[in-house]
Amino acid sequence: MKLPKISVVVPCYNEEEALPHFLAAITAMADTMPEVDFEYIFVDDGSKDATLKVLRGYAEEYARVKYLSFSRNFGKESALMAGLEASAGDYVVVMDADLQDPPELIPEMYLTVTTEDYDCVATRRVTRKGEPPIRSFFANRFYKFINRISETKMVDGARDFRLMTRQMVDAILSLKEYNRFSKGLFNWVGFNTKWLEYDNQTRVAGTTKFNFGQLLLYSMDGIAAFSVKPLALASFIGVLLCLVAFVAVIIIIIRWVVFGDPVAGWASTVTIVLFVGGIQLLCTGIMGLYLSKTYMEVKGRPVFIVKEKSV
Repeated sequence: MKLPKISVVVPCYNEEEALPHFLAAITAMADTMPEVDFEYIFVDDGSKDATLKVLRGYAEEYARVKYLSFSRNFGKESALMAGLEASAGDYVVVMDADLQDPPELIPEMYLTVTTEDYDCVATRRVTRKGEPPIRSFFANRFYKFINRISETKMVDGARDFRLMTRQMVDAILSLKEYNRFSKGLFNWVGFNTKWLEYDNQTRVAGTTKFNFGQLLLYSMDGIAAFSVKPLALASFIGVLLCLVAFVAVIIIIIRWVVFGDPVAGWASTVTIVLFVGGIQLLCTGIMGLYLSKTYMEVKGRPVFIVKEKSV
C-alpha cells in the first residue's frame, strides 16, 4: 500500500549554520510518523555561503533530501514558488530552515487536515518575544492597515509555516503573477484553514535575512498586490485640495472687494505651495508604485531561474 506523502518545502538563503540543526529536527519528527512518506525540498536562493555545498552532501546521503539552486538571489517568494512546483506530495508543508517554525507541530497539522474538514493548517505567533519593539509595532500596524483596505484578510502574526492539501497547492501555483505576496495568496485562494498558535521561537543559528527597510518594501508589495484603495485615496486627496483651493480663492476675492485687503504674506504662500507640492508627489508616488508593478508583470520574465537541482 502506497503511503501518503508530505513534501516539506524549505527556502534557504545563507543558512549554512542552521541546516544541520534543521535536518536533525525534521528527521526526528518524521520518524514519529511512520505512516507517512516524507521528502524535503530545499531551495537555495542564491546563497553566498556554503549552503549549496551542504545541500549537495545531504542529497547524496539522504534519499529524502532534494534541492534546487537558483542562478542568483530571487527572493523568498520565488523560492516558495519553486519549491511548491517541485513538490510531489499529497500534502505540502512550507517552513523556514532556522527552526523558528517548530517541526513538532507537523503531526498535529497532518492529523487535523486528514480527520477534519480543513484544507490547510496555518500557524501564527501569539507573541513577538525577542523581536525588536519597533519591528513588532510596525508589523502590527501593517496588519491593521491592510485589513482595512483589502478584501483579502490577513492574520496578524501569521507565518508562512503551514500544511496544505495538494488541491490548495495547485490553486496557488495557478496564480502566475510576478509580484508575489504569499501571505495574501494563501488567503486569496480560499479553502478552509485552521490556525495554530504558538509562542515566538528564536533562530537556532545564523542571522535574520530581513532588515527593517526590506520588510517595509515587502509590506508595500502586499498593499499594492491586494488593494487599489491607495489609488482611490490619491484621487480623493486631489479632489479635496481642488475644493480647498476654490474656497480659498472665493475668500481672497471677498476680502479684497469688501475690505480692500491685498492679502500680503509670502511665507504663508510658500508653505501652501510646498504642502500642495508634497501631496502631489505623494499621489504621484502611489500611482508610480502600481505602474511599476504592472510594468514588471507585462515583461513576462520568469519568477526564478534554476541553475542546479537534484529533484
